[in-house]
Amino acid sequence: MSSADQTPPPLYAKREPIFPRRVNGNFRTMKWWLLAIMLGIYYLIPWIRWDRGPEMPDQAVLLDLGNRRFFFFMVEIWPHEFYFVAGLLIMAGIGLFLFTSALGRVWCGYACPQTVWTDLFILVERWVEGDRNARLRLHRKRWDGEKIRKYGLKWTAWFLIAMATGGAWVFYFADAPTLLVELFTGQAHPIAYGSVLVLTMTTFLFGGFFREQICIYACPWPRIQAAMMDEDTLTIDYRHWRGEPRGKLKKGEMDPNQGDCIDCMACVNVCPMGIDIRDGQQMECITCGLCIDACDEVMDRIGKPRGLIGYMALSDQIDEQAGKPVKSVWTHVFRPRTILYTTIWGLVGIGLIVALFIRADLDMSVAPVRNPTHIVLSDGTVRNIYDIRLRNMHHEPRDFILSVTENPDLSLSIEGEDSNRVTVGVDEQALLRVYLTAPPGTPSNTAERSTVRIWASIVGETERVYSDTVFNGRNQ
Repeated sequence: MSSADQTPPPLYAKREPIFPRRVNGNFRTMKWWLLAIMLGIYYLIPWIRWDRGPEMPDQAVLLDLGNRRFFFFMVEIWPHEFYFVAGLLIMAGIGLFLFTSALGRVWCGYACPQTVWTDLFILVERWVEGDRNARLRLHRKRWDGEKIRKYGLKWTAWFLIAMATGGAWVFYFADAPTLLVELFTGQAHPIAYGSVLVLTMTTFLFGGFFREQICIYACPWPRIQAAMMDEDTLTIDYRHWRGEPRGKLKKGEMDPNQGDCIDCMACVNVCPMGIDIRDGQQMECITCGLCIDACDEVMDRIGKPRGLIGYMALSDQIDEQAGKPVKSVWTHVFRPRTILYTTIWGLVGIGLIVALFIRADLDMSVAPVRNPTHIVLSDGTVRNIYDIRLRNMHHEPRDFILSVTENPDLSLSIEGEDSNRVTVGVDEQALLRVYLTAPPGTPSNTAERSTVRIWASIVGETERVYSDTVFNGRNQ
């Protein structure tokens, strides 16, 4: 056959669905507990109430985009305090580096939303269709009444879970009880319906159909994780020196030339990623530990010691193969790299806590109006205009008095006010147009530029804030 008659290999391989088998064990139990806890937190937090006073929202966790504020129990974050959010994101990133460096992809295997909802969807699938073999038979079966009924029931349950997921997300952005009524009565904002629809469909598709493809192709973390791991990272591996050569064994049969692995494929059949851990470390592995549970179960049945598949470090494999003592788990977990990550993570956290406790509950910003930089009145008086923003981050209304120092020849007035006193409501901000004037013959009037400090003092309290700016004279 000539080379022209040869068909080139396809560049695209059709996905073969993965049907993980049910397994029991320590890792599977831990995953069930984490799934229940994390889903409980996600679905229930918007319904927790927190009393902040009569004029404040009583939802414990609320992203109030309309008023540009974030409430987290007793903490309230304003837009100008976004560094708190940035700090939390930095801590999340460093925490991910820390856990990956110490224990591999434990985030992916236990806490990633894709993993959590996929586990939930597989649980529903198993309830409706049965365990792995039954699901495989149903998948390969032609469409008939049974397949339509079971698939319809499964997809309906998936869609309801996905809708609850999308609905729970929008409850973080508005008062949950009020929004729930509005959603069901058709009075909610179109953005709310659009958000629920998008999140419902993505959850339905990602958890029900795409599953491991999101982890392998869409998520960048499998390709980044190698930079976080080294030879001391504890990750799941197959002890080939103990398991090989593998082969089938009948019950009660012993072969001294054969390893402990009986090639039962239990580790492959329970893997949600569809890989064979016996082939060594692979990018697709999310270190969920289900293969460990499956293998330990088989080892118990055939009377072999557990641990043919388990957590281990590459640096220990040679010593373990030779029967020598290996490092303790804590030696692998606490090493220079992880200690450095922990130190940075802790310092950022301490910095955020200190900043949270020392922050003032009032704030002022001053912005000079640049066009024009100054105005010369008919009598020779020079006027500068400023936009001042006062924030009262307190749960009571406050009266502020504005004053100016550094230049005693300057006078201050507020547009639309008879005095320099202004009231700012509960947890609100006020935008003021302020005028500073310098009479003829004064230093500020004739100087090109002079420094000014504007103060905002709370009536009846000693607390006050200031902001430095400049006053432009007529020689500007």
